[in-house]
Amino acid sequence: MTVERTGPVDPIGRYLKTQKTEKVVKKQEGDSITLSEEAKFRAELHKSIELVKQAPDIRQDRVEEIRKKLEDPSYIDDKVIEVVADRVLKMFGL
Repeated sequence: MTVERTGPVDPIGRYLKTQKTEKVVKKQEGDSITLSEEAKFRAELHKSIELVKQAPDIRQDRVEEIRKKLEDPSYIDDKVIEVVADRVLKMFGL
């Protein structure tokens, strides 16, 4: 078996001149982005929602403070009972 013509597949390709590429000019300043007001608002909203999700549902320090007040007999009087009753009614929309 004889192998002939072991040159390039495209014999014309070697005669074509290669084109020079233009030199790349680097930009001196860095890239920057700007956020719209809506994007800033949504980011702040998302951050607030995450903080609320992480907060405990029951504030133990406040519960302990109120528990101590209720254990004190001098704390509960007609004025306190009236205020609490008004707040409970307001909570239920009555």
